[in-house]
Amino acid sequence: MNSSKEIFELIKKEEERQQNTIEMIASENITSKAVRKACGSVLTNKYAEGYPTKRYYSGCENVDKIEQIGIDTCKKLFKSNFANIQAHSGSNANEIAYFSCLEPKDKILGMSLDAGGHLTHGYKINFSGKIYESNFYGVGTDGYLDYDVIRKQAIEIKPKLIIAGASAYPRKIDFSEFKKIADESGALLMVDMAHIAGLVATNLHQSPITHADIVTSTTHKTLRGPRGGFILTNTEERSKKVDKACFPGFQGGPLEHIIAGKAICFREALKPSFKKYQKQVLLNSKVLADELLSYGFNLVTGGTDNHLLLVDLRPKGVTGKEAEALLEKCGISVNKNAIPNDPQPPMIASGIRIGTPAITTRGAKEEDIKIIAKYINDILTNKDDDALHQKIKLEIIELLKNFPINKI
Repeated sequence: MNSSKEIFELIKKEEERQQNTIEMIASENITSKAVRKACGSVLTNKYAEGYPTKRYYSGCENVDKIEQIGIDTCKKLFKSNFANIQAHSGSNANEIAYFSCLEPKDKILGMSLDAGGHLTHGYKINFSGKIYESNFYGVGTDGYLDYDVIRKQAIEIKPKLIIAGASAYPRKIDFSEFKKIADESGALLMVDMAHIAGLVATNLHQSPITHADIVTSTTHKTLRGPRGGFILTNTEERSKKVDKACFPGFQGGPLEHIIAGKAICFREALKPSFKKYQKQVLLNSKVLADELLSYGFNLVTGGTDNHLLLVDLRPKGVTGKEAEALLEKCGISVNKNAIPNDPQPPMIASGIRIGTPAITTRGAKEEDIKIIAKYINDILTNKDDDALHQKIKLEIIELLKNFPINKI
């Protein structure tokens, strides 16, 4: 078997897996055919170090125009004065943002991983925890951010940079309050809006743009684009630092095929249908929360304001690792996730994170979500019933025939 045949057979298997799986990992979504076509185009052949009209290679006239369209559309979408859309990922975007604001050993204050933060917000084994002096805020016993506690921490610690934003926080974040805290403590404010970018773009969540010194994000998740990152700021001085930090600071040639996919996704997000989609994401998330609560599940904060739920599984007598494996076996994809003050190690975890962006992209509405919630309950409350699991798996495959991925 030649190497290309083997790879394409595996790609076909992955396509079948995605078609036959209810994708509920909150950080995943499904791109449009147009985005996929751009990302698989001849643009992958072109080196284009630098920025539009200021490249280190010739032959960039077409990629210059594509990248400039992406920049202009991103700025319009998020009402920002500046956008750098070259970051290869959200983690890269955060790295670039830090490099534009900080020196090694500077103090940062971010959300702790077990409270819903991200690795790049200062976790000790991540670059952010190794290069900078990390400090963390958490959540209260109710699972909510306590801004008074965060304010006291910030004033005492006096960080150079405060990071707002989360990867597993099911409630709205008040960026205006974080701005007050940053001002009172003499810190810069960075917002990582990777998870909620689609909600911000459609005015369904408070925008961080006017409050933060710098904003980072991914282009996938709720924004429904290719896997990648971008950075926003409103000041000319900061924008110059961001561009230099990105190239030549951390990256060489940008991925112009991915940037083309980003440009398309930004344009798609400007359409009225995209706001309709985001509203359905929120509605589906709330329905899922209500249904799981009715089955006796415990949700961190008791519900959700956004696209995701954080489920505390301890009352159900199953760990996050067990639940993830059981659900995957039946055709539902979630991820194990720490809950606040989790007694389990991260690779076991006491919770799972569940999101609605991908299944909503496929066309699921409230009644479909109710069926999915019942499946989740039936699987996890009958964890040793292999016959039931096989029955549910076949039902899920049949259900998903109504939502073909190749039609998106």
